[in-house]
Amino acid sequence: MLVIKDPVHMKKKEMGTYLSSPKTDKLSEDGENDKVRYGLSSMQGWRATMEDAHAAILDLDDKTSFFGVYDGHGGKVVAKFCAKYLHQQVLSNEAYGAGDIETSLQRAFFRMDDMMQGQRGWRELAVLGDKMNKFSGMIEGFIWSPRSGDANNQPDNWPLEDGPHSDFAGPTSGCTACVALIKDKKLFVANAGDSRCVISRKGQAYNLSKDHKPDLEVEKERILKAGGFIHAGRINGSLNLTRAIGDMEFKQNKFLPSEKQMVTADPDINTLDLCDDDDFLVVACDGIWDCMSSQQLVDFIHEQLKSETKLSTVCEKVVDRCLAPDTASGEGCDNMTIILVQFKKSNNTHLSLNQKKKPNQNRARTSRAHQARWSLKRARGRFETVISLTLVLSGL
Repeated sequence: MLVIKDPVHMKKKEMGTYLSSPKTDKLSEDGENDKVRYGLSSMQGWRATMEDAHAAILDLDDKTSFFGVYDGHGGKVVAKFCAKYLHQQVLSNEAYGAGDIETSLQRAFFRMDDMMQGQRGWRELAVLGDKMNKFSGMIEGFIWSPRSGDANNQPDNWPLEDGPHSDFAGPTSGCTACVALIKDKKLFVANAGDSRCVISRKGQAYNLSKDHKPDLEVEKERILKAGGFIHAGRINGSLNLTRAIGDMEFKQNKFLPSEKQMVTADPDINTLDLCDDDDFLVVACDGIWDCMSSQQLVDFIHEQLKSETKLSTVCEKVVDRCLAPDTASGEGCDNMTIILVQFKKSNNTHLSLNQKKKPNQNRARTSRAHQARWSLKRARGRFETVISLTLVLSGL
């Protein structure tokens, strides 16, 4: 069955169910299209299990890329569920088709909680869980899944199912969710939890999300109004996050809407107009941010990019840098996932992964590069007088 999170379990997670030596094998990948290139890496580290998941979708549609990090707690299934389905729900929502990206993102976050309930939700989570649950979920899928002709004609193609778990209220485990959606020259960041999105603009780090912790006044107020309490920095003495997908035992006040529950999936959503001063974007779980500040990470990546063009290799160096030599302090002992996204520019000096220099064009390129540098130097003086961060951020 699904892992049930209680204060004892959470204490184990915080203080450490650690391996005798870290698992340093990494899952890494690279990709690119005509607008961005990305690299990512994830590593289990000292933790007994890997509970992070991620999604990197270069072409959500022909104008949109999507990147998400999901940091699970109390189990891996909710993070894996979000990595599989959240971006699909963003795309299929009618608000997305109408151009309202913020609403489609918010609805997709809430939709995750809805989809994980009932017989269908139980079965999907079981299949994503351990071997026994995977087997039982497949068996129940064979028995209880509606036939194609019986499926409800729902826009998101998520038909209801009858079965022994029809009253399943959803998982007691959960995950953070921090996603970045790039559409044309606009960036949308949606976040629930303490994973974080940071952009480097001319070498300066700017947080595009806020860590949702119980000590934030707006979070504390919502928790108390929903009937909860905060003890030792945790909701009801158990969970040290105030926003997450899943964690359904904290969302049972039937007199309150989803966004006002003790723990809510309601994301903060920020937008940014991208410009040529933007170097790269980072989305990472708290296993990274516990070890490096936003600016420290940006500086580290800039230094690595001087000699390394493969972005996944840069990400691997980040997680290796954060990995603790032992578990004495707990810092650097968490699962780690980082996605690095670099923006392509018209005068981008970084070669495409498949691009090769042609020797007979060196002289012409040198001349054009000299002209471009001179034009850029003249333009920079004008730009520096008008540059402003068009961030719709709270608390920045």
